[in-house]
Amino acid sequence: MSPAVFAQPASGARFDWGLSGAAELGRVCAILVVVDVLSFTTAVEVAVARGMRVHPFPWGAQAAEYARRVGAVAAVGRRQTTPEHPWSLSPAALSTAPVVADLVLPSPNGSAISAAASATGLPVVAACLRNAQAVGRWLTDRGYGSVDAPIGVVASGERWPDGSLRPCVEDQLGAACVLDALSGVPGGLSVEAAMALAALASTPDVSAAVRGCVSGRELIEGGFAGDVEIAVQAGGSAVVPVLRQGVFSAA
Repeated sequence: MSPAVFAQPASGARFDWGLSGAAELGRVCAILVVVDVLSFTTAVEVAVARGMRVHPFPWGAQAAEYARRVGAVAAVGRRQTTPEHPWSLSPAALSTAPVVADLVLPSPNGSAISAAASATGLPVVAACLRNAQAVGRWLTDRGYGSVDAPIGVVASGERWPDGSLRPCVEDQLGAACVLDALSGVPGGLSVEAAMALAALASTPDVSAAVRGCVSGRELIEGGFAGDVEIAVQAGGSAVVPVLRQGVFSAA
């Protein structure tokens, strides 16, 4: 089998999972859309909507040092916030934290994927349930979605304790909402994208599905129900965060 087949050729909108899927689509697509509903891309949408520039960064202790180098504030883990440092991966926290010009936002999934894709020079869009329709309109208005300028939609997924990819309900549904807005692109959907979209048709209540899935329950039971409630506000945002030169800002 030719390696080229894994890039889902001859389609205008394509779909894959995780860092490896993003790398494969990034080789051939004109733009990538990264979806990490709980919570990186939702947090990016919230921060960018409030006027912050977001620097994606892989999960790890080096984020604070990187923030110092670029003159930004580094977000911390949800449970590490203090009244003096309220910035974290929590969309609820970011919705009320003081606005800063530049925020370094590490996460093990969506942020790591975005940072890796950005290093190749490829434009990257952060999508979530809140802005999926706006992202789809923005992409089609700019001529993306042909066979010559395909869109790669990447569901970030979560991690099992051993570090392997755990495909998750919330990111499949978030990606499906983007693909729904792209269903009329001239290049059509790849089979993988069409199958991802099919999940949306069989989900009568997306918000309830996200609240009830493993990731949603994990946050709710951990005391972060507010993050889930912000994430499930589908269609409420017109903000399209685009990553250029290592920074997400409003398109």
